[in-house]
Amino acid sequence: MLSVRAAAAQVMAQILAAKGSLSSLLPPISAKVAENDRPLLQELCFGTCRFYPQLQAYTECLLDKPLRAKDGDVQALLLLGLYQLLHTRIPDHAAIGETVEVTRQIKKPWATNLVNGVLRSFQRDKSKIDDLLAENRAFNSNHPAWMEAMLSKCWPTQFDELIAANNQHPPFSLRLNTQKISRDNYLQLLRELDISAKATQHSPYGITLEQACDPRKLPHFTEGWLSVQDEAAQLSGELLELSPNLRVLDACSAPGGKTGHLLELEPNLEVTALDADERRLTRVRENLTRLGVTAEVLCGDGTKPNSWWDGELYDRILLDAPCSATGIIRRHPDIKVLRTPEELDKLGELQQQLLKNLWPLLKPGGILLYATCSIMPKENTRIIEAFLARNKDATCDQLDADWGLAQTCGRQLLPQLDRHDGFYYARLRKAN
Repeated sequence: MLSVRAAAAQVMAQILAAKGSLSSLLPPISAKVAENDRPLLQELCFGTCRFYPQLQAYTECLLDKPLRAKDGDVQALLLLGLYQLLHTRIPDHAAIGETVEVTRQIKKPWATNLVNGVLRSFQRDKSKIDDLLAENRAFNSNHPAWMEAMLSKCWPTQFDELIAANNQHPPFSLRLNTQKISRDNYLQLLRELDISAKATQHSPYGITLEQACDPRKLPHFTEGWLSVQDEAAQLSGELLELSPNLRVLDACSAPGGKTGHLLELEPNLEVTALDADERRLTRVRENLTRLGVTAEVLCGDGTKPNSWWDGELYDRILLDAPCSATGIIRRHPDIKVLRTPEELDKLGELQQQLLKNLWPLLKPGGILLYATCSIMPKENTRIIEAFLARNKDATCDQLDADWGLAQTCGRQLLPQLDRHDGFYYARLRKAN
């Protein structure tokens, strides 16, 4: 068994080296940690990523010179130690002592004095370091410098609230299958169990719990009465204007949340759930089975439809495109460590390719709903504007909604404190 801090250091060292993400690294290493330590492992890794820009700024002030690339595990220990001192209720002596001990476990005894000295210097000199960093915008926003600059430029009026929402723990929201129970009745069921919850503001299917929990312990989860899904993501179904017997393509469907919602809203659809990653399609199948709904599940690349498409046009296409995920940073805080501005350009090229290659699969008069969990205009409005300029048979609906901000094309939701995540929607119609 690994100690919880040694395991956390392994995870963080790989993230710092861009060799994985929290979602890919935590599950396998959790199995090597005592079961009662797993919640702390998750807290240490998620929390260190959530506050990485600030923690990294502190280490740069505290170290005489940067550590070598091969000592990423020691860098990880410094970040983990600082996180414990700043953001947990672990006693300082235990946070420092247990973190220093890991240097011996990873067979780097030379780092024992370094880690101990840096953490104790931080305890002693924090106020002085805070003064030194007072004008550091990345430190103050707790976002990478490039991201802080981009967000402040794109959303100057909403910037402070946006930053605050990104830095908080995410709300725990659920989508109810109203074919099986009404929202009011399910809220009453939760009240009877002393589980605090409230209805979401914009989605008629959503509820938000006051405290996160294992959803499998909620009433009738295994029978498909509800699914874990943020309120913003729940808005896609109604935007597609569904009716019985339509042929629908969910083009980037994993893990299947939106696919399931479409079939909850309109059971008599012919749905194809497509994704390029066969491993992630396992989750799609599991979710559809739990919900008791049926779709054709296909492994295929949306940019290469000739390899999987049967030649019959679709009435509706949902394109929840791969993106920077900057609207859900609070759910995936390793984005602050891993994402680069160059990736946004590559993602923009992929988004354009998906639109270009899926548009011919849509019937005349059909709807393609473009969605991302990004808050970057270069992945959203600019992609749609460029697409419309190239495709004269496409128009973008003006979405008359009480959520989000109207854009030149579509609407943009920004993450809200204790409410929905960031999301973008544009509804495109093909001329008859």
